Amino acid sequence: MEFGQITIELVFGFVALFIITKILGKTQITQITTFDFISALVLGELVGNAIFDDEVGISRVIYAVAVWGLLIFILELVTQKWSKTRGLLEGKPTIIIQEGKILRESLKKCKLDINQLQHLIRAKGVFSIRELEYAVLETDGTVSILKKAEYENPTKPDLQVNLKKVYIPITIISDGKVIKQNLVEAGFNYNWLEQQLKQQNIFRTEEVLYAEWLEGSGLYVQSF
Repeated sequence: MEFGQITIELVFGFVALFIITKILGKTQITQITTFDFISALVLGELVGNAIFDDEVGISRVIYAVAVWGLLIFILELVTQKWSKTRGLLEGKPTIIIQEGKILRESLKKCKLDINQLQHLIRAKGVFSIRELEYAVLETDGTVSILKKAEYENPTKPDLQVNLKKVYIPITIISDGKVIKQNLVEAGFNYNWLEQQLKQQNIFRTEEVLYAEWLEGSGLYVQSF
């Protein structure tokens, strides 16, 4: 019974956390703020305590996770509806380098030192502070940078190169299985796909490990 109860609570905890993450959106992972981090810890702690505490039943776990998830959801709604609350609840970006100069007071305010600043800009591919015109510390702890003009990579307009429209490659076959939705979105059908594969001496889609369509480049195929 003990192992059965643990199994039930683990399965519920897994499903509950998955559902809450989906409801709250991808920003929980990709743009995590300090409060988001704390929320994730609390949710994990609630489920963890329920698994190893015999006095906590699954009904209490359901209630605790539901209430905490509701509070986070309400907070997200508040910040979306009233923009003035975002600075208080989510924090504000802080300029730490302005016109090529390090703002020491901003570093102190953000509890950053020079070594940490160098680490953050190296993560952006910049190894010298002299290359930067601006640097902004975002609410998720990352740094956004703007290089000085002489250190910026030249763009195609700078080089007067003819610009071409950019297309996203579409995966048609993955692990021998045709992705029907992608095939239709690309504007093709199975007959077209079979003809394309035959031109590459492939007669069954099961022989294809990966295939993608790119406008202007055609169908790229890699067999098993």
